[in-house]
Amino acid sequence: MTSLVKRLLVGRPLATAEEYRTRLPKRIGLAVFASDAISSTAYATEEILFILVPVAGLAALHLLVPISLVVALVLLVVVLSYRQTIYAYPDGGGAYVVARQNLGERWSLLAGASLLVDYTLTVAVSVSAGVAAVVSALPELLEYRVEIGVGVVALIAVANLRGAKESGTLFAIPTYLYLVALGALLLVGLWRTQTGALTAAPVDPEQLAALTGGSTLGLTGLAGALIVARAFSSGAVALTGTEAITNGIPAFRRPESRNAARTLGAMGLILGSAFLGISVLADRLRPLPSEDETVLSQLGGAVFGRGSFGYGALQITTMAILFLAANTAFADFPRLSSLISRDGFLPRQLSHRGDRLVFSNGILLLGGAAAVLLIAFGGSTTALIPLYAVGVFTGFTVSQVGMVRHHARLREPGWRRAQAINAVGATATATVLVVVVVSKFTTGAWIPVVVIPVIIGLFRTVHRHYLDVKRGLAVPVGYRARPRRNIVVVPVSRVHRGAVDAIAYARNLHADEVRVVTVVLSDEEAAKLRRQWKHAGLDLTLDVIQDPYRQLVNPLLRYLDRVQGADRDAIVTVVLPEFVVEHAWQRLLHTQTAWWLRTRLRQRPNTVIASVPVPLPEEVHGRLPWRRRRTPAPAAAEDVALTVSSVPPAGRE
Repeated sequence: MTSLVKRLLVGRPLATAEEYRTRLPKRIGLAVFASDAISSTAYATEEILFILVPVAGLAALHLLVPISLVVALVLLVVVLSYRQTIYAYPDGGGAYVVARQNLGERWSLLAGASLLVDYTLTVAVSVSAGVAAVVSALPELLEYRVEIGVGVVALIAVANLRGAKESGTLFAIPTYLYLVALGALLLVGLWRTQTGALTAAPVDPEQLAALTGGSTLGLTGLAGALIVARAFSSGAVALTGTEAITNGIPAFRRPESRNAARTLGAMGLILGSAFLGISVLADRLRPLPSEDETVLSQLGGAVFGRGSFGYGALQITTMAILFLAANTAFADFPRLSSLISRDGFLPRQLSHRGDRLVFSNGILLLGGAAAVLLIAFGGSTTALIPLYAVGVFTGFTVSQVGMVRHHARLREPGWRRAQAINAVGATATATVLVVVVVSKFTTGAWIPVVVIPVIIGLFRTVHRHYLDVKRGLAVPVGYRARPRRNIVVVPVSRVHRGAVDAIAYARNLHADEVRVVTVVLSDEEAAKLRRQWKHAGLDLTLDVIQDPYRQLVNPLLRYLDRVQGADRDAIVTVVLPEFVVEHAWQRLLHTQTAWWLRTRLRQRPNTVIASVPVPLPEEVHGRLPWRRRRTPAPAAAEDVALTVSSVPPAGRE
């Protein structure tokens, strides 16, 4: 059943040789790796207004365009800097790999932890912003914003489990439709406001008073500078996602570096022009930020008219791009976590590709973490934004500093110009990072400041464990395995063909000692089993444990301890007879006792578990009349004891 559901959701497995078929052309790569950055145009301007307007009212709007210009300038520097990274490290990995090779382990872990936090917040922020677009058009859904967000995260995770190319093809259409709708909004809106056909609507005094609390302050002095810095740091979320392409270079078709660099350039051009255009249009139409309706929705209503096709298209495509922006993180988080895992700082499972040649465990981990964030912060974009930029700009800064060291170390042709670009990028992003931490520390930025070192501590804990395991399993010079006593125990529930086969297998192991044990509930059951044993003519002693509490596992474990005695180095081999059923539905008819026993026995030291499968004769296989007979599949079925027992042994026969 599980396998069938997995095939329906994920699709057929792909061979390793098919990996090249999953590579992305530039048009799909833009949708996969740039949707996060492009989607930030839907809320970056709004986040600036959320900081300025409540403090200074409408008078603060004259700072919107200058702040946006500074953000766009930083974006230009970051894009130019990351182009250097793409060509220098064509195998991907971004800031983590750059720091590991140029700055050392400590800085690489800082970059890795920052980016993992960034990608998790990318999913949460993008989905929450998408839900905000939905509830702007359908206010009656406001109370379900968390449930909608968690559902969207689950859908995007399933789409990514099917493979990067499949999810990219699926998400490319909404991405490009959003660009068309946004382009129409900016062209029509800026033209109409320039010609005087459209002017700012009168401001609702009650709404403005609710935002400002009835009073406004100036933006002068130290307090004003801090507010402007906080607004700038909120707008700087427009830069999130610009590093994604550097982490996913191997996902592009050959030549990977050139295609990735061109995609990065296209992303920077689209993001910068769209962000500036929205800020200019907002400056002219003067919308007020609101938790009930996004600024982009207000601009669309003013330009196209509410209820029009243009407004509806803008809202639908905005919702789609915001939801699908999370796909960038689902493309990069698993790749980055696989690199960190291969270096031994995350569990090994994260480095394994799944059936569809994607890092399935990383996708599931990211989806779960993002869902927890959405629930914890009530699905509010504004509540999540202060957490967002710290990880982003930490990764930016570490990457650019690492590239400065890279150019100085290799001194390739043109290295001084390239080093200057990365130095400017490092300075710019470090400045933004300081501004973000200082201006938003008390409103939530302290959380990633604390969480990132905690994650680095987890990295080191995992790494120490793997090092300890490696040292513990190392083979010293001259090492020889010492002989150890082997005791074989066969648990049975009654005398049947499976039990006889298991006993025969146990004899063939040539162990030092072979024991057969059963657990019963009553004297009558014990007497019945003794008669069966005598009638079968088996020449081994049967140990009978009688338990009044209807349990099995604990008495069996105590029995193994008693058999092993003081020789704790002895190996105890437990042979479990199991018969095989033909159909999955038939497994539900049996107790699955062997599964429970294996689960507990795996935790017992010096214990080997062997299962002896016993296929049923053809004539006794139950089958559904409409099902064609097929080859029996191995399955856990009626196994050791029909009755589960525990507590101390009652004696031995």
